[in-house]
Amino acid sequence: MPRKFKEQLKPQELDGLSKAQIDQHFDVLYKGYVNKTNEIEEKMKSVNLDEANATYSLVRELKKEEVFATNGARLHEGYFGNLKKGSGQPGGPILQLINEDFGSFENWQKEFLALGMSARGWVVLAFDWDDGKLHNYLTDIHSEGVWDASPLLVLDVYEHAYFIDYGTARKDYLNAFMRNIDWDVVNRRVEKLNVMAHRQGRGEDWR
Repeated sequence: MPRKFKEQLKPQELDGLSKAQIDQHFDVLYKGYVNKTNEIEEKMKSVNLDEANATYSLVRELKKEEVFATNGARLHEGYFGNLKKGSGQPGGPILQLINEDFGSFENWQKEFLALGMSARGWVVLAFDWDDGKLHNYLTDIHSEGVWDASPLLVLDVYEHAYFIDYGTARKDYLNAFMRNIDWDVVNRRVEKLNVMAHRQGRGEDWR
């Protein structure tokens, strides 16, 4: 079944990010990844698997770019899904987890923003199922990532995410992002994954 656009995730208004910036990012970049994912899946139906080769083959190229396109779509959905104007300060389970694993919200935010200035693509606050802790992960392209880690908060720092509004002033964009985090959504992701129970040793059926 073809992947569909998640129109409900498109923010209508954000503090410090214009409608033009949001429209270009959502309607062109995000939807482009969804379309390419569907295109790759369709082409896989008729690819000749007997021609498989590690130097070059169509099946290799399609499956390699499938990861790039699929993660491009999913990361954008995570990004847009955790944005909302006037979202306020964090609380609930996510704040407890941040305080436990980073020492304080301020410590977490300082590292998160430093990665925001350092990454070429994405910064992801994720729950790592291997050690049961939160981590800020940096990735430069869609096809990089950490297995067995579930994104809770996603930040896009590709230039397409802010250049219309901020040009090269990435730090100003990061400040705008922080003002628009929907911490309720982040907490719902924590609850959906049953992170707190896993942390307490009861979440054995997470897979």
